[in-house]
Amino acid sequence: MTFSVNGTNGLTYPDSTTAATGGNVTATGAYTLPVGTTGQRPGTAAVGMMRYNSTTSNIEIYNGTNWAVYSNTYSISYLTVAGGGGAGNNYGGGGGAGGLLTGTDTLVPGVAYTITVGAGGTGGSGNGNNSQFGSSTASVGGGGGGNSNVSLANSGGSGGGGGGFGQITGGAGTSGQGNAGGTGVNGSKVSAGGGGAGAVGANGSGGASGNGGVGLASSITGSSVFYAGGGGGGADASVGGTSAGAGGNGGGGAGAIATFPTSANGTAGTANTGGGGGGSAQAGTPGAGGSGVVILSIPTTNYSGTTTGSPVVTTSGSNTILKFNSSGTYTA
Repeated sequence: MTFSVNGTNGLTYPDSTTAATGGNVTATGAYTLPVGTTGQRPGTAAVGMMRYNSTTSNIEIYNGTNWAVYSNTYSISYLTVAGGGGAGNNYGGGGGAGGLLTGTDTLVPGVAYTITVGAGGTGGSGNGNNSQFGSSTASVGGGGGGNSNVSLANSGGSGGGGGGFGQITGGAGTSGQGNAGGTGVNGSKVSAGGGGAGAVGANGSGGASGNGGVGLASSITGSSVFYAGGGGGGADASVGGTSAGAGGNGGGGAGAIATFPTSANGTAGTANTGGGGGGSAQAGTPGAGGSGVVILSIPTTNYSGTTTGSPVVTTSGSNTILKFNSSGTYTA
């Protein structure tokens, strides 16, 4: 059997250990494939011909019908968390956590995959923004908390908590991503917590505003970390409020309590956790939602090292971990 090269066009299967024009073969080394553009493919191709297409940056093999891309695909794991919702103001409900999704995907070498990291929602009932890896299902931004008797809580990845007094109903969560916000106390300035990825937001009860729903723990980085906790509700101590709601484990911001006419600010959700913001008291500033995050766990033997967006790169066992705190790309 012999080694045969056709210029920049195609290479037949070799078993020779000698060099030939257009392709270099060594007994323990590697083939140097013919390199050429799409227009330089052979006019009459034979089954099994292999070449590197410099137009598409792919290795291709002729299968008898067309030139098929050779793809050494590999699987990765991912975690996507959307931006958390902003809390309501004026004894408002806590913001709902950003939707949380985990999964696996099969990547094709040479393909650039887009990573979108959603921003947190603004304080004052703003919804968080979606996060997404490639073409996988998007994690939905958290719902904004209710603004007392001004506006209803919003639905989202997890729903915002209901405000006190009149607008008491919490927003709905997205199935498989989060939970609903809690219910505020009707006729009282005591609000509810936003939903978290792991549990619904707590209802307001008596004088106590509801805590944010707990998030979920993930060990994708090699350590167990909670993400997507709901924000706590704000309260007014001048009309029977006794405590504000705590933020849910997973970056949820705490609510505030104050006695009229004093104001108090809610706590923002923690950045890159998707936590919901905490409700304010009176004219204080409601907490904004925490930004989301996208984390990839890639077999180190397959890791290309080609990224944009400056992810944090670590290792865990046999995997390389990319933590995207802002949007970027990974080229497989």
